[in-house]
Amino acid sequence: MALFEEEMDSNPMVSSLLNKLANYTNLTQGVREHEEAENEEGVRRVAVPQMGTFIGVYLPCMQNILGVILFLRLTWIVGTAGILGSFAIVSMCCICTLLTAISMSAIATNGVVPAGGSYYMISRSLGPEFGGAVGLCFYLGTTFAGSMYILGTIEILLTYIVPTATVFKGTDDEARLNNMRVYGTCCLVLMALVVFVGVKYVNKLALVFLACVILSIMATYAGVIKTMIEPPEFNVCLLGNRSLSNEKFETCAKTQIVKNQTVTTELWSIFCNSKYPNATCDEYFTLNNLTEIQAIPGLLSGVIKENLWGDYSPAGMYIENKDQPSVQLLDTPIDTDKPYVFNDITTYFTLLVGIYFPSVTGIMAGSNRSGDLRDAQRSIPIGTIMAILTTSFIYISCVVLFGACIEGVVLRDKFGYSVKKNPVIGILAWPSPWVIVIGSFFSCCGAGLQSLTGAPRLLQAIARDGIIPFLQVFGHGKANGEPTWALLLTVGICEIGILIASLDAVAPILSMFFLMCYLFVNLACAVQTLLCTPNWRPRFKFYHWTLSFLGMSLCLSLMFISSWYYALVAMVIAGCIYKYIEYKGAVKEWGDGIRGLSLNAARYALIRLEEAPLHTKNWRPQLLVLCKLDSDLSVKHPRLLSFSTQLKAGKGLTIVCSVLEGTYMTRGNEAKTGEQNLKAAMASERMKGFSHVVVSSNLRDGFSLLIQSAGLGGMKHNAVLMAWPTGWTQARDSSARRNFIETVRETTAAQQALLVAKNIDHFPSNQERLKEGTIDVWWIVHDGGLLMLLPFLLNQHKVWRKCKMRIFTVAQMDDNSIQMKKDLQMFLYHLRLDAEVEVVEMHDSDISAFTYEKTLVMEQRSQMLKQMQLSQLQQPNCLFIISPVLFSSHSTMTDKAAGATPDRVHMTWTKEKLIHERNKHREGMGVKDMFNMKPNQSNVRRMHTAVKLNEVVVKKSQNSQLVLLNMPGPPKNKKGDENYMEFLEVLMDGLDRVVLVRGGGREVITIYS
Repeated sequence: MALFEEEMDSNPMVSSLLNKLANYTNLTQGVREHEEAENEEGVRRVAVPQMGTFIGVYLPCMQNILGVILFLRLTWIVGTAGILGSFAIVSMCCICTLLTAISMSAIATNGVVPAGGSYYMISRSLGPEFGGAVGLCFYLGTTFAGSMYILGTIEILLTYIVPTATVFKGTDDEARLNNMRVYGTCCLVLMALVVFVGVKYVNKLALVFLACVILSIMATYAGVIKTMIEPPEFNVCLLGNRSLSNEKFETCAKTQIVKNQTVTTELWSIFCNSKYPNATCDEYFTLNNLTEIQAIPGLLSGVIKENLWGDYSPAGMYIENKDQPSVQLLDTPIDTDKPYVFNDITTYFTLLVGIYFPSVTGIMAGSNRSGDLRDAQRSIPIGTIMAILTTSFIYISCVVLFGACIEGVVLRDKFGYSVKKNPVIGILAWPSPWVIVIGSFFSCCGAGLQSLTGAPRLLQAIARDGIIPFLQVFGHGKANGEPTWALLLTVGICEIGILIASLDAVAPILSMFFLMCYLFVNLACAVQTLLCTPNWRPRFKFYHWTLSFLGMSLCLSLMFISSWYYALVAMVIAGCIYKYIEYKGAVKEWGDGIRGLSLNAARYALIRLEEAPLHTKNWRPQLLVLCKLDSDLSVKHPRLLSFSTQLKAGKGLTIVCSVLEGTYMTRGNEAKTGEQNLKAAMASERMKGFSHVVVSSNLRDGFSLLIQSAGLGGMKHNAVLMAWPTGWTQARDSSARRNFIETVRETTAAQQALLVAKNIDHFPSNQERLKEGTIDVWWIVHDGGLLMLLPFLLNQHKVWRKCKMRIFTVAQMDDNSIQMKKDLQMFLYHLRLDAEVEVVEMHDSDISAFTYEKTLVMEQRSQMLKQMQLSQLQQPNCLFIISPVLFSSHSTMTDKAAGATPDRVHMTWTKEKLIHERNKHREGMGVKDMFNMKPNQSNVRRMHTAVKLNEVVVKKSQNSQLVLLNMPGPPKNKKGDENYMEFLEVLMDGLDRVVLVRGGGREVITIYS
């Protein structure tokens, strides 16, 4: 292996890698995720888990799925919705969980799933934003599930076990709800103490709770079989067709014969003003007869026909048997003082869906225990799907059997008032209703304890991931890892559900959060399958993206069917958490599917952009910002980034680049550091875009490379933004001048716009707000409309929002300035731009001596540099200073313009250099001949234009906040490069904030819609 000696330091041998993997096992459930453990303590060696499919997945899922709704609400749902409606509800919910289980199985078998269950799967599949949002929704769902189980426990306790143990006396709903609140809070505190003291006791009691559930279900099936032989002796008393609560009377009759005498019954005393036969009685009581029917006619009675269809009614209505004869009273108010059985809430199909759905949740119990399974990738799919199929069979069979055995008015009696205040499922069970009462009581207790145990651990896992900053305090706990702070928050949220005090009101809330979680499990599987990422290789093969999509659609439909306003609230909560994590959360890279989806979408969009050229209406500046880094690799001009942000307002493409001189092998690390500094500077300016630092043998080649190749496909820059090279006149070499001019030439050749900002450090920061002022545009030549567009874009940003736009254009001698102004105003009107318009007249005038002298000084400097032919080694030893020539009168100036030479030119030389230059004298003009130079007439004309235009701009725009100027192009002949920078300096002289603008050769603004 000598060939790979150098790689062995950073890359392990295959044998050592396999050895580490063989010793790897998952951590214990709910204590610490494997990634954090590896980072802090290395790979942990723990005892091999011993739980198989049946104990580890099947039974926990069964226990979580079967529970409070089955015992307390399923009979009422069957009576209200009918057998067919209930069958539809159960089928929809069970199919939803089955499709979710298939998706979950695919995700769970795609690699090792540590403790964290559904949160881990979603976050690692859809990214930290979705993971955090859905993880918190799942946490809230689990917490409210604890509230529901506690309310179920108290309902069983106060309704069936000790109905006399009430704090608030009375039969009205308000007293019942207050009792639920008081006892529910006490029960919650007690359960929280049990969880805090020792979770191990909860886990040990789990088998006892499961046994209670199984015994209760077996007792129910046994009771159904017994009804075929001998129906139970439970009767219902009906007055007319109205069901009566028989808790306060024994005999279902108005009178009875006792010792050969007719006496009135307890019912007579309730409905009449005395117990005597001649008493005044309730009119409905007088007109209708009392009938006693069997509460459970039995499986063979044919009652199934009557219970096929639903019977929905508003709150406070009598529970009636439509088949019984009755004399109805017209326009009589509902009498709540009499022992009738009433509907406590308004019933409709969608409400029943929301109340029932929590009974099919709990399918994640197996995946939550993945750390304790012998073979999680085999056990989770088999155990979960078998548990769903088993519980679905139980629920569907119960729907049919309840409808086939129990009278309709009894089914609709939610609390069993008409059957001596026994649970309706209890009177069906064999051998006694107490089997159901005790079994359901302990089942609800166990489910509540497990919710209070699991929810804090889920919150702790989310907090320890660090993706939601304000939750980090809940990642801490006791020395053994128990989540103390998370438990306190869970108890607080759980108390909110307790204060609602109604199981029927709490159930739809947790339905929303669980459905949200299941929706994203299906979405995660669908996204991973459609992306075909190389890492997506589940061992569970019986999945398809269409099944996941169907499950996702069903979850969304059930959310809005159950409660559209709760669905919207749940989605808003998840959306807010998503945006918070996106804005404030820690940056995590988990190889999630959303990132892969973004890559695919980006690729598709880039290919589409390449198919057709960009229309003028869609043009916006896609900026390549050329930055300089100082010796510390920090951004030299941070205000350049501020100006980019103000110009872009966060839209379009922005690429911030810089160049380091050298080779990548020697300066590669510095390039990465510089790129990080660029990103940090962009983040501080809230600038959205990309950063890149390249290393090149010289700066000129580096910037040329960036101008040519930055961007990708249709997302390439169309404009270059750079700062004016302020120190070019003091530089000892001409590299700054040459780099700038070549950049101008290359952007022109590449048909890219160029923006050059002078005094960029004086530009406003993003925190400043300009209260007033103007943005002045000097439109000398048409550049495609970019000059018009830039102030409009700046006005969109809050820094420049209060600045007005002014447009100046220059009229020559032959132009009609009045007509030009009208035409320009009309043009701006069609462009939908608000701006003041002014036409400035510039007449031809004599060339001033100042202009002549400036041109001469410029040419002398250029000529001197040419003659000296300075090399890089010689330049530092030579400095020159040329002082301007001062003219005293206008006549003298005109003489000079006629051909005279300046009479005072002072130069500073080193003595040795002057001797060396004289010895090196060759063809051409000698140093002494510079005093007899005549300036080039073309340069004089250019300088004249620059001086005159500068005078006008300074006069009109000296106090403006920003001046935008047409940038003249460099000369085609490179011999004039050294003079080009002088012209630009003269043009911008006396102005503070200036942006020179050079168009890219295409129209960027249009009058058409």
